[in-house]
Amino acid sequence: MSIRWVPNRIPKTDDSYLQVMSLQNVEKAAAFHRSFPQYAPTPLAPLTQMALRFGLGGIYIKDESFRFGLNAFKVLGGSYAMGRFIAQRLKRDVSELPYKVLISQKLKEEFGSFTFFTATDGNHGRGVAWSANRLGQKSVVFMPKGSSPVRLENIRKEGAAATIENANYDECVRIAAAQSAKTPNSVVIQDTAWEGYEEIPAWIMQGYGTMASEAAAQLKGFGVERPTHIFIQAGVGSLAAAVQGYFANLFPGNCPVTVIVEPDAADCIYRSAAVGDGQIRAVRGDMKTIMAGLACGEPNTIGWDILKNHSAYFVSCSDEITAKGMRTLGAPLRGDPQVISGESGAVTMGLLCAVMERESLKDLRRDLGLDKNSRVLLFSTEGDTDPEKYRRIVHDGEYPSFL
Repeated sequence: MSIRWVPNRIPKTDDSYLQVMSLQNVEKAAAFHRSFPQYAPTPLAPLTQMALRFGLGGIYIKDESFRFGLNAFKVLGGSYAMGRFIAQRLKRDVSELPYKVLISQKLKEEFGSFTFFTATDGNHGRGVAWSANRLGQKSVVFMPKGSSPVRLENIRKEGAAATIENANYDECVRIAAAQSAKTPNSVVIQDTAWEGYEEIPAWIMQGYGTMASEAAAQLKGFGVERPTHIFIQAGVGSLAAAVQGYFANLFPGNCPVTVIVEPDAADCIYRSAAVGDGQIRAVRGDMKTIMAGLACGEPNTIGWDILKNHSAYFVSCSDEITAKGMRTLGAPLRGDPQVISGESGAVTMGLLCAVMERESLKDLRRDLGLDKNSRVLLFSTEGDTDPEKYRRIVHDGEYPSFL
């Protein structure tokens, strides 16, 4: 079991991207999502007994396995980006295009036919395919080698042309961009940003903000006005920066202590932070990890700027950490709710367990200030999106941890 961490000592920038996740921008995305008949806030599960065991004031985990019936949060970003793209093409505001209007024959005739290209390990691609299917549009999805056949099939069930490529995630992003460039009436809906491609990723991040804003409101229902700590996982960093950016805007000057968590086989953000000069470091190769949704080697440029200005710590974890989190959430202490959390959803729970239980991590526990006054917010971003893999880990004990 491996855990490495580094505090944020990165030089600050002018923080120009923080406004992407302004409260006004997030509310616009949330209003868009509320127009969907499939919409309902996902649960915020209070792990009261686990908090007592660890000597914490509270642990709250957002359970995204209920999102739109798709078992993961990613649809929030893809759907909103599509809505914004269509609105822009039609020279209208997205507030004029609620779900009923978007799926109407009249709008389809006005907008025409488009093909939406993307790369994914599964959840983002399924969200893009689902959204395109509802809008009567086409989608093409490229998945990296080693991707789950179950996730591939779920994407195809939404009508997408989907393939598993002999390439890693970042290479699949470039394949999607190249194919879109050759295809008339097409666009890339990708949850990472690079120079010259930043508008759509910003919309996707704003879509993710719906989840963060729900969590903030639900915490108040538990009497928690402000979480003291947020643990959030990162692949390219879009999700992490969306959550970080929203809470930095919600609590200006008093942002919760935010910890960014990655798999050690794809820890591009951790490596960038460890050098400390503010520049991006990429991870190459296959990036073999069970945390498929986090197996990304090149950070989102928008997200990286937000994270280096506001996050407190960056952590790199081995696969045993997320397996521990999956088992902990799947078999909770008596009185706590069960959360079915997949490989990319449970790493923050696994890390919190390790930090609170391992003597070797007492310095990190002390530096983070985790104590009886702490109210910790976590996000389980997916359920058992690969049921067989989930059973092998939770039922059969793959990737055992020894605390």
